[in-house]
Amino acid sequence: MSRPELPAGIDEPVFSEPWQAEAFAMVVALHERGVFSWAEWAERLSAEVKRPEAAADGSDYYERWVAALERLLAEKGLAGHDEVDAVAAAWERAAHATPHGRPILLENDPLA
Repeated sequence: MSRPELPAGIDEPVFSEPWQAEAFAMVVALHERGVFSWAEWAERLSAEVKRPEAAADGSDYYERWVAALERLLAEKGLAGHDEVDAVAAAWERAAHATPHGRPILLENDPLA
C-alpha cells in the first residue's frame, strides 16, 4: 500500500499513529473550551518531556503528551489517575470482546 503524497516541505507525517492525532485533538479541544490555558499546557508538557524516564531522542513524545494531559486533568480535579486507568482498562476489555471488523464500543466491555 502506498502512502499518500505529503505537502511540499513536509518530509514525514506529523502523527505516526491515529491515537497521537486523537491525543493532540483532545488537548486542543480542552484548551478551546477553557479547561486550561496554553501556558499551563506548555508548562506541563515541558515538564513531562524533561522527566528522567523520557526518551532522550524524543521517540516517546506523544506518550509524554498523554502523560502531561493526564497530570493536568488530575491537577484540575477533572479526572484522577485512577479514573483514567479505569476507563483505559474498560476500553481494553471492550477491544478484546469486540469481534474483528466491528466498531469497538465501550458498551462491549464485559464488566460494564
